[in-house]
Parts: sequence; structure tokens; C-alpha cells
Amino acid sequence: MTNAPHATAGSPWRDATQAFPGNGSAQAKQAFEKMSAATGEAAALFKNSYSTAVKGAQDYNNKVLEFAQTNTEAAFALPKKLTGREIALRISWNCRPEHSRKQFETLTEQTKELAALAQKVTLATAEPLKTGVTKAFS
Repeated sequence: MTNAPHATAGSPWRDATQAFPGNGSAQAKQAFEKMSAATGEAAALFKNSYSTAVKGAQDYNNKVLEFAQTNTEAAFALPKKLTGREIALRISWNCRPEHSRKQFETLTEQTKELAALAQKVTLATAEPLKTGVTKAFS
């Protein structure tokens, strides 16, 4: 039984079993290299997404501060122009609703602009992640 047909020198069975450890090692090395590359890509993807999100948050905060300054200046612009007597006359002539209406329209436009900026930042941050995850699983 020591000379079984599948164990003879030069047989296909023996050649295949001797080659197996080498193939397994090569496959493991290849799998490791693929995993390393995928991990590197994932890290770069998250780093890029984080940078995009931080930049977007900074842009959003800058816009909020800009609007706050504009609105504060607008709130004090009319009283600065008028004397005490003119202020009383304007209020009594019912001009105040017109100023309030203008301010409300400005605030509405600013809110729309902030919403659009928030959406832009969200999409800019999420799209690379979506693409990277799709690529990783395909």
C-alpha cells in the first residue's frame, strides 16, 4: 500500500498536492494585498469626506455670521437715520410694517440660501462615500 497509484513519483495527484502549499501562500498574499489596498482606499475616502464636511460647515457658519451682521445693520439702519421725532412720526404713519415686511423678505431669502448651502454640503460629503462603498462591494 505504500506504492499507491496516486502517490507515485510524477503522478498528477502528487504534483498537485506538492504545488498546493505554494498556491495557497500566493493566494493568501494576493488577498492580503487586496485587503491592504481596500483599507487604504477606505481611509482616503473617509479623510476626503471629513475634509469636505468640515469645509462645508465652515462655509455654512460664515454665511450665518454674514447674515447676522447684515440683519443687525438693517435693524439699526432706520433708527440711525431718523431723529426721535421722525421715528415717532413714522411709527404713527404706519411705515413700520413696510420695514418689517422688507426684513421678513430678506430673512426668507437668507433661509433659502442657507438651506441650499446645507444641501450642497450634504451631497458633496455623501456622494464620495456612496461611490466608495459601491466600489468596495462590487
